[in-house]
Amino acid sequence: MAIMSNRWVLGARPRTLPAAVVPVAAGSAVASYYGRFVLDRALLALGVALAMQIGVNYANDYSDGVKGTDKERVGPVRLVASGLASPSSVKKMAFLSFGVGSVAGLILSLMSEPW
Repeated sequence: MAIMSNRWVLGARPRTLPAAVVPVAAGSAVASYYGRFVLDRALLALGVALAMQIGVNYANDYSDGVKGTDKERVGPVRLVASGLASPSSVKKMAFLSFGVGSVAGLILSLMSEPW
């Protein structure tokens, strides 16, 4: 039952999230070194990176599940292949994640430079 309640967290593949966090942390460190670090911009960049990484993970889960690639998979839980979520709900979560990342990116770009 614990797997069912945490299915979206599992589907987001938390072990891949450092791939989104590390570049933002490195960029923030460089900005800080040059005295240009701005916390709200760093947090928005982190939001963009995490949302896009999670969106890609859901999109991969969806496409591999629909194709049947993950039927004999060993490793982290896949939502579609394991039957924990329908393909359409995983696809919706991917688009939702991409939407959140896009909005955060638009806000970040508007804060960074005037049009």
